[in-house]
Amino acid sequence: MTDKSNHLVWHKVLATDELSEGRVTTVSCKNRTLCMSRYKGEYGALDNKCPHQGGPLGEGSIENGLLRCPWHGWDYDPITGKAPGFDDGVETFAIEERDDGIYVGLPQEQTHINTVGDLMMETMTNWGVKQVFGMVGHSNLGLADALRIQEEQGRLTYYGIRHEGAAAFACSAYGKLTGKPAACLAIAGPGATNLLTGLWDANVDRAPVLALTGQVDTQVLGPGAFQEIDLAGAFGKVAQWAQTVMHDSRHTELMNLACKSAILNRGVSHLIFPDEVPKRQLENMPSPGTPKGRLPSRKIAPPEDALSAAIGLLRKSKRPVIVVGHGARYQMDSVLALAEQLQAPVITTFKAKGQIADSHPLAGGVLGRSGTPIASWLMNEADCLLVLGASFSNHTGITPKKPTIQVDFDLMTLAKFHAIDVPVWGEIGVTSELLAKALQKSSISEDQAADVAARWKIWREEKQRRTRDDRGHGINSAVLFEKLGKAIDADAVIAVDVGNNTYAFGRYFECDSQAVLMSGYLGSIGFSFAAAMGAWSATQEDDPQFKDRQVVSISGDGGFGQYLAEINTAVKYGMNITHVLMNNGELGKISKEQRAGNWEVWQTSLHNPDFSAYAELCGAMGIRVTKADDLDAAFEKALSHPGPALVEVMTDAELV
Repeated sequence: MTDKSNHLVWHKVLATDELSEGRVTTVSCKNRTLCMSRYKGEYGALDNKCPHQGGPLGEGSIENGLLRCPWHGWDYDPITGKAPGFDDGVETFAIEERDDGIYVGLPQEQTHINTVGDLMMETMTNWGVKQVFGMVGHSNLGLADALRIQEEQGRLTYYGIRHEGAAAFACSAYGKLTGKPAACLAIAGPGATNLLTGLWDANVDRAPVLALTGQVDTQVLGPGAFQEIDLAGAFGKVAQWAQTVMHDSRHTELMNLACKSAILNRGVSHLIFPDEVPKRQLENMPSPGTPKGRLPSRKIAPPEDALSAAIGLLRKSKRPVIVVGHGARYQMDSVLALAEQLQAPVITTFKAKGQIADSHPLAGGVLGRSGTPIASWLMNEADCLLVLGASFSNHTGITPKKPTIQVDFDLMTLAKFHAIDVPVWGEIGVTSELLAKALQKSSISEDQAADVAARWKIWREEKQRRTRDDRGHGINSAVLFEKLGKAIDADAVIAVDVGNNTYAFGRYFECDSQAVLMSGYLGSIGFSFAAAMGAWSATQEDDPQFKDRQVVSISGDGGFGQYLAEINTAVKYGMNITHVLMNNGELGKISKEQRAGNWEVWQTSLHNPDFSAYAELCGAMGIRVTKADDLDAAFEKALSHPGPALVEVMTDAELV
């Protein structure tokens, strides 16, 4: 109801009998929070915020006729808002007592005036940032309001998480899957530092992410205000680009550069927002930034001398083998065309699992500790290795003893750990096409498909034997992943954690066209479920490459325990994620390492709840499986459930 005479809008805030004599309470009215009081039969309506330290007056009390602030004891008249003996006071609002309740008259809300935050968040969405994961708090409220406006306009989706670490992991996984940045939001101090593990995961695995963190007001920045830390120093090298946003910054350009750097450098960009800066109003808002004219083509052709050397080495090779890393994930069509022309097996690093279907006649599986005997045999029999988008991690075990060509867009990745016969700087798709063209009529390579098939036959027979192993201490990993492989969609997105569950996945799960996400170089426990949230957000976009794909995550009990509260986030937003939890009651991989080092097994046992019951308490579907024969039905039920579902499989820690 509007009072046209004085332009007040009247709002009912209390029932007639709701507030007792001598009491105060807090009420929310539109975008205002009010302190309502009743003293000597008269009602008062004050702004709830004490003007000295911001204390919530509605949580105070009336003593000797005065309303006392609960934070520092300052007194105000509960009706007039005046501070006795001083000139200051609290803003008051008109009150009317009506038959149906107590009404407060508030000024008509002003039209929203654009802010620095609005300008920067609109620029961010112009760059295609559509997903934001984070936690709203007192030092990022101006930024949060700008994000709210973007979400209301349908330009982004915001997910409020339970721990900032999960937000960073979700963004990292989104970047790994799509090649585009998502953003994570945190407050100053502990909120920002909670992001660090997930951001390091993005940093070392070359995933684009935007980190948006609050900071204390600039007027108190420096001496050590509440929750103030040196965020630029704390983030250090995790952010390949970082800036603090100030009053006189070129705000549009800062966001342009943050997005551009995240995309082109494939890493973390960090923007630090002192609390008052995003709230700064802009009477004449500049035009928001866009990526138009700011992103060059990244199809780098290799130098002629390096290309010629690579062609020369491949022309002499009878048994070339292609080793594919995660860096080649967006160029696999060109890579497979070259492999088929050379009749060369394609083996992958663990991070690249799934980039070639295991059913492909030239697919040799995963190389290294999380791999299969097929890949290592093919590498050992090769006379030349063509390594595309891999960095020779010690976990992968690419031998330095074979003549090797390495192709990568990153100059520092080339020959990073040891000398390479032919290091080639170039974009992998372009380089693969140039190699295929040059070798079209001059290759002497042999058809190795028969060798690949023979090695798969040996390994699949071994896997079948292992599915029958049963020590009576839980379900073995070989049978679990055999059944999961049959149950999930051929193009599902799978997020895996670290530990024995991941080793078993690498060995036993055969990929079709699934996309696999993992914490590769960081190897961080707790990655999988948060990563699945990031992947799920990508499936809600219009991009046909990802839209509506099934999302599955896999972890052990130790990994799930890191961020188990995020199942509440998945329930809140209706995320259709199926989580497979391998519960063996211990940190099984660490127990194995202790035994291998002749140490006593110590402090690796876990005290667990019934995780399936926990999922149900949170509002998700929970299923516990203790018998291998029940796996098929459990997976079918969970995967057909339209929301988050958890399948807790009681597994044997030794049978991995």
